Amino acid sequence: MHVVIVSKALVVGTYQRKVEAIAAHEDIQVTLLVPPYWRDSRGTHALEPLHTRGYTLKVIPIRFPGAFHWHYYPTLGRELAALRPDVLHMDEEPYNLATWLAIRYAVRLNIPSLFFTWQNLYRRYPPPFCLFERYVYRHVQFAIAGNQEALVVLRHKGYRGPVRVVPQFGVDPERFRPRPDRGGVPRPFTIGYVGGLVPEKGVDLLLRAVARLSGDWELHLVGSGPAEGTLRRLAHQLGIAQRVRWTPRQHSARMAEIYPTFDVLVLPSRAQRNWKEQFGRVLIEAMACEVPVIGSTCGEIPNVIGDAGLIFPEGDMDTLTAHLRHLQTHPGLRQELGRRGRARVLAHFTHERIAEETVAIYREMLCHAQTS
Repeated sequence: MHVVIVSKALVVGTYQRKVEAIAAHEDIQVTLLVPPYWRDSRGTHALEPLHTRGYTLKVIPIRFPGAFHWHYYPTLGRELAALRPDVLHMDEEPYNLATWLAIRYAVRLNIPSLFFTWQNLYRRYPPPFCLFERYVYRHVQFAIAGNQEALVVLRHKGYRGPVRVVPQFGVDPERFRPRPDRGGVPRPFTIGYVGGLVPEKGVDLLLRAVARLSGDWELHLVGSGPAEGTLRRLAHQLGIAQRVRWTPRQHSARMAEIYPTFDVLVLPSRAQRNWKEQFGRVLIEAMACEVPVIGSTCGEIPNVIGDAGLIFPEGDMDTLTAHLRHLQTHPGLRQELGRRGRARVLAHFTHERIAEETVAIYREMLCHAQTS
């Protein structure tokens, strides 16, 4: 079976490990079509060809990179006509121009197709996006939802086809793994945050929470974004600027070295009118490294953490502070949560596990196409 995957997300090198895991199945041949770069609020992300074994990676031009709803691939129709795959995997939301165009090509070429959605908020889009969405719902053979709420939204909006909940990407447990202890070298209790420096991620709440801690601690913020200046000023106002370490957004491969330097990772996201946490990938990366995690109740975070970490109501600084104090003074609990976290990743969130679930969908689609 030949599968074509079209994905702007797969410009990130570590994510490509999933494609290698899909292609490792003997009956699957994969061609991955990616743009040379993508833009978002954190900057421009150039293609990182990091994991490219066992499949064909081809860079294709993109129009309007960074325009989430309006970007598209001008040569995609020609690519699909030349490749004639058995399945088209459009790794994109159903209401975007790129998806609508891709599914139209697939219909013309009689290629079974699917889309992926993270959308966990019920929203009605104006034309032409609602028209794109309806067309895609009618003409795909499958949908993949990245979280439980996304499945509910799909059904609420009228999608009646087959759908399965599968996270978009997993984690490589060989790359993201525990590191040996640093030989007993004294260091402060290190609280980590990884992600965008944007209001919805709740980093200001984290700054206020750590300011209430006593003892020897350090906060390490890894990421970039438009709120950085505001957050730096807040750290000064709280009198903790000397305890906050700032590291700009890092190459995805570098993060496997950073997580093990944390004693805990915190994801304090809070829902906005038009956003809530769709997964929280940094959680599974930290968990794979046996770093205990604390997350808010925002979106999918509690479902990702399960019983392998601590949860606090979003926006609740008192509970977040209490969780931090508890982990600061209970190293045994940190170790236990770390072990639970890695076990949970190995059971549910490796690239191999997610590849298995994705390949099962491809086979189901092909079987249905051959019998219909």
